[in-house]
Order: sequence, then structure tokens, then C-alpha cells
Amino acid sequence: MSTIQYKAYRRRQTVRLIKRSIPYYILLLPPLIYLFVFKYMPMWGMQIAFRDFRSNTPILDMQWRGFDYFVQFFSSHLFWQLISNTFILALYSLIAGFPIPILLAICLNECRSHRYRKTVQMVTYMPYFISTVVLVSMIFQFTELETGIINVWLRNLGMTAVPFMSRSEYFRDIYVWTGVWQTAGYNAVIYLAALSGVNQELYDAARVDGCNKWRRIWHIDLPGITPTIVILLTLNLGSLINVSFEKVFLMQVPPNMSVSEVLSTYIYKIGVVNSNYSFATAAGMFNMVIAFLLVVIGNYAARRFSETSLW
Repeated sequence: MSTIQYKAYRRRQTVRLIKRSIPYYILLLPPLIYLFVFKYMPMWGMQIAFRDFRSNTPILDMQWRGFDYFVQFFSSHLFWQLISNTFILALYSLIAGFPIPILLAICLNECRSHRYRKTVQMVTYMPYFISTVVLVSMIFQFTELETGIINVWLRNLGMTAVPFMSRSEYFRDIYVWTGVWQTAGYNAVIYLAALSGVNQELYDAARVDGCNKWRRIWHIDLPGITPTIVILLTLNLGSLINVSFEKVFLMQVPPNMSVSEVLSTYIYKIGVVNSNYSFATAAGMFNMVIAFLLVVIGNYAARRFSETSLW
């Protein structure tokens, strides 16, 4: 077969493969359109962070302000408070919430009763489907000073009722541990799927060698899900600064604002409520750059200390 004939054959094979894959391309089209319309097209508007925004003026005709809004944001008296609140809440959520799904998945994987395992998995998975609004409403009702079930129990035990939502020292604990309760079962499913892919011959060989359950977990289970742990940890580092806006905003009351005001809620109030879109866009760009740097640093550390990374 000559070179020309081979190229023609390869071209026909490619065309045949594309025609056969048309249904898959059609399925791929909606998410690509969504990605382009809602993720890439809005990037055109990011330049208002460097311009004086006017609603009745085209973006390119707006007055150029350079880095004025960034300087205004960095010199704000709330800047360091926002940064500290955001990172403390995010790190607390990561430290408390990241290991628990791993432990839950390992425990479920070691459970020999199929019915008990499915029951626990269902019970821990169900809270994930509770909406943020309903969850926060439950938190306020359970911690209500007069009729909340927690304060009723405290009174029955002879203790004093506590206004949990009005005390800034309780805000972070309530935010983090309710989030762990809501998402632990859902996140554990990912690790259970990874554990199901571990070669069963390794367990058989470990039992023959006399390894107990703890050694099997340490030498088989954890190394088997390490790539999944590394990938999810890297992705969580990227979202570290993007603390859940809805939950924080709904849990905010005036007495806890000193610890509950984070970057996402501040950007919303400045941009949407006060209509200072240029300033809010500048703060949002700062948030985005920090998130990107965290992903890059996390991926570099993962590639340096393990064999798994995002790229």
C-alpha cells in the first residue's frame, strides 16, 4: 500500500469513526454550550474591574480606572477580617470534613452485613438531599432559645439555655459540623467506589499471611484509594477560599457578623445590594486568582510527593 493510499484509508476510517460517534457528540453538545455561555462568555465582563461601570454605557466606552478598585479593596479596613474569616472557616471545614468520609467508607467496606451496610449508607446519604435553605431553617429551629430542642434538653438537664446563633463563638462549629453531617455520606460513595476497585487477591494474600483487619486497612485500603484522596484534596484546595455563600449568608445574624462575613457574602453585598459592580468584580477576581493559585500549589505538591496529580 502506497503512502497516498494509506492516507486515504486513514481518512475514510476517521470519517467512519466520526459518523459512528455522532450520537455521543450530540450528548456532549449541551454541557459544552453551557460551559461556553455561562463560564467563558462572562469573562468578557471581567474587565469592568478595571473600568468605571455605568449600566447605560458599553463596556469598551467606560472610563478606564486601572487598578484603583483593587487598591481600594486591599486598603479596606475589612480586608484582613474577610481573609481571616474565609480561610479559618474553609480550613476548619477541610480538616473536619475531609477525613470523615474516608473513615466512613472504610468502615462500610469492612462491614460484612450487607443489610446493615446498606442501611447505614442510606441514612448517611439522605441528608445530602436537604436543601441549604431547609438545613439552615432546621438549625435555627433546633437552636432557638425558648422552643429549640437543644435548649429544651439543656433545661431538662438543669443547665442554662444558650442563644447559639447569637454567639459568634458557636458560628463556625455549627457551620462546619452541620456541613459534615450533610455531606459525609455523599462523599463516602466516591471512596466506596474506589475501594471496590481494589484487587481482592490482595486481601486473600494478606489473610494468608496473617494480617489482621487494621493491617489490611493500612496496607491495602488506604494505598488503594490514595489517588482518589489526592485528586479530591487538590480540588478541595481550589475551592478552599470559595466558602459556601448560601449557607453562610442564611446563617448570618448581626451578633455573629464578626466571624461570618466572608469574601463571597461581602462581594454579594457590595455588588448586588450596593450596586458597586466594579469594586465587587475586583474583589471577585482576587478571589478567583487565589483559588487558582491554591489549585496549582496543591497539584504541584501532589505531583512532588505522590504519583497522582490533576496534570
